[in-house]
Parts: sequence; C-alpha cells; structure tokens
Amino acid sequence: MFIETETTPNPATLKFLPGQEVMAGGTRDFRDEEEAAASPLAEALFSLGDVSGVFFGRDFVSVTAGEGSDWSALKPQVVAILLDHFVSQTPLFHALAGNGIAVPAEDADHGDDPADADIVAQIKELLETRIRPAVANDGGDIAYRGFREGVVYLSMQGACSGCPSSTATLKQGIEGLLKHYVPEVTEVRAA
Repeated sequence: MFIETETTPNPATLKFLPGQEVMAGGTRDFRDEEEAAASPLAEALFSLGDVSGVFFGRDFVSVTAGEGSDWSALKPQVVAILLDHFVSQTPLFHALAGNGIAVPAEDADHGDDPADADIVAQIKELLETRIRPAVANDGGDIAYRGFREGVVYLSMQGACSGCPSSTATLKQGIEGLLKHYVPEVTEVRAA
C-alpha cells in the first residue's frame, strides 16, 4: 500500500491519500484527544503528541501539526499509523450505542427560518456542487450551519479550520459566490 501526501493552503496541515475510501459518507473533524476517542485511527494520530487536529474525508485524512512541530519528523510517524490502520482494516470508529457519532456541541446548527426553505435549498446545492469539492481538494470541508436574516453560517473543518486564508476564503470566495447566485444572501459568517 502506498499513501500519497499533499500540502494544503494551511502550512500546519498535510493531506494523506491512502488510495481507498476513508469514509463512505460525510466527514468528521477531530479537534482534540477527547473527540478523537470515537476513532481508533484519530486516537492513534493524537497519541503522537504533535498532532492538534485530524479530519476524515471521503478518500483522505488531513492531519494538523501542533504549533512548533516539525513535519519532517512527524510525517513518517503519521504515514506508519495510517498504513497500520488501512492494512489491518481496523474499523474507523469504535462501536457506539444508539445512532452513532455525536456532533460536537459547538457545531450545532444556527437554524433556518422555515419561510426560507427555497433559499436554503439553493445555498445547500451551491455548497455541495461548487464549494465543498474545491475545499475537499485542500484537505478540508465546509459545513452548513444555518441561514437567518440574510446571513449564512458555515463552519470550516479539517485543513481549512485555522488556515491563515480561511477568512479570505469565506468572505471573498464563498460569500461572493453565494451573493451572486442567491441575492437574498447578504453575508457569510464562520460558525
């Protein structure tokens, strides 16, 4: 098995491509060791000590190094953990009772006004077809969190969370695109 590595716009984050599916649907962002307890792979990556974030995409894993960490020393360790995980076919998540994996509380939705259902549908369509694929190429994701009074609430995940250019991406890129196609959008805010 060969794992490719790509840089991302966030200098602290590398994108690892194992050449196979990581998650069948959705994405998952781990921001600390407590959240990582849901996944043997995320736990193993955080156990390295120099990891401050792990993100699972459809066919990639993004890993964010902690402040002051050296990727030249950390990268081989991350690749070894990823190889062990994918070769052994260990489950990505621990078995949980109930309906699965909880969404972190800070990622709760801001909600939508039911009267805006058509606008919300347009926003979500643009996010799915034009924005999320581009953000995934950079090792991250963007999650819709709500639309209220002209404001779209989004959360950046993976390599995009904490990226020096994430504010510019939200304000200049995503906000401009949404305003162009959905005139009811007046602003985009990070949730």
